[in-house]
Amino acid sequence: MDDDAPTPRAGRTLALLLVLMVIDFADRQVLVGAFPQLRREWGLSDTELGALVSVLTLTVALAAMPVAAWVDRRSRVRAIALMGVVWSVAAAASGWVQGYGQLLATRVGVGAGEAGYGAAGAALLATAFPARRRATVLGALYAAGPLGAVIGTALGGAVAATWGWRWAVGVLAVPGLIVALAVLRLPDYPTVRPPRARSRPAAVALLRTRSAAGAVVGAVLLLVVASALYTWLPSHLGEAYGLGGAAAGGLAAGVLLAGVAGTVAGAVAADRLARRDPRYRLLVPAVTASATAVLLGLGFGVAPPGGLQLALLLVGAATTTAAVGPVAAVVVDVVHRGQRASAAAVLVVAQNLLGLTIGPVLTGALADRIGLPAALAAVSLLGLVAAAALWSGARSYPRDRAAAAAAPDDGAPDDDARPADPVLRDG
Repeated sequence: MDDDAPTPRAGRTLALLLVLMVIDFADRQVLVGAFPQLRREWGLSDTELGALVSVLTLTVALAAMPVAAWVDRRSRVRAIALMGVVWSVAAAASGWVQGYGQLLATRVGVGAGEAGYGAAGAALLATAFPARRRATVLGALYAAGPLGAVIGTALGGAVAATWGWRWAVGVLAVPGLIVALAVLRLPDYPTVRPPRARSRPAAVALLRTRSAAGAVVGAVLLLVVASALYTWLPSHLGEAYGLGGAAAGGLAAGVLLAGVAGTVAGAVAADRLARRDPRYRLLVPAVTASATAVLLGLGFGVAPPGGLQLALLLVGAATTTAAVGPVAAVVVDVVHRGQRASAAAVLVVAQNLLGLTIGPVLTGALADRIGLPAALAAVSLLGLVAAAALWSGARSYPRDRAAAAAAPDDGAPDDDARPADPVLRDG
């Protein structure tokens, strides 16, 4: 089949996976909007409330690799449908719990269901669309995450205020089940495995590839900046502009939405320029990473509170996430197609355990010593280190991608691994 064209029903595949990604992240955040009701009803501390978010993120990070390895050996479509069912059932069960321990357990269930979804979705889309559009498609998939987080937070607060927190935590269960079951009608591609000479674990194969290592390091450092921004921006806005909690949170949400736009725009730009030279798939993120350091550094470290500062922060938030799609595309480009879900999971684990974990804590520790604006400005300078890593990876990306594309298949591990669904071709 022509590599310049997507496979049949590729558009439907992308649409369903985007909707499911929105539900995925909305289910993660919907409880946050119900925190005030939980605090009043059960007398929970901020630490206990925070643990309800952290335990889900930790579960995703710990389970992503084994789940993705299983996905690579079985059907992507059936695995995605099963994941959506598991997290939706766990979300519904959250509304029936009788105590904090049970609620914590259901949050683990939600995280277990969501653990491999991003990796499985990326593997499926990487095959449904041609390689020249891969950054754009994966950028759109991952941009749905922060959009879902905004929707989940707003929806959770509104439903909890009207009907109580139990309705809020389960409000997306039915839509999640419907979309998950609809995924079963999508085409899959045959399960294959890499040749025995290249069958080392995906994490080793990926991180020994120079372009992938540079992409992962750059992505993690940018996520340190992004997580620091999203965690501490409401506090900065409240202190610097004298805003109340609701107003500061609303303004911060606007910055988060700028990140969604930046994710899509960065992916589209990388794909278009990569037609001229494949190295642009990492050179574009290198440029935007440098811009992040400059924009946020000036915004927090130099510009006084006011219109200029807000403009710098808004554009800086967009450039911070511009590498998401291109990096995900590079990660699946430079491994054998039988390891794509596992390779994407390596990126997920690194981002969750390092980027999401380090950013808020590092910024808080610096803020205790030099103040919050200076701390945010200092952390933003990691964008320059990220740019260097991405630039280094760009130099070897064309060679690494060609080597992965030339690797033969050893076929399916067993008869059950070949799905009965219509088959996609390799992009």
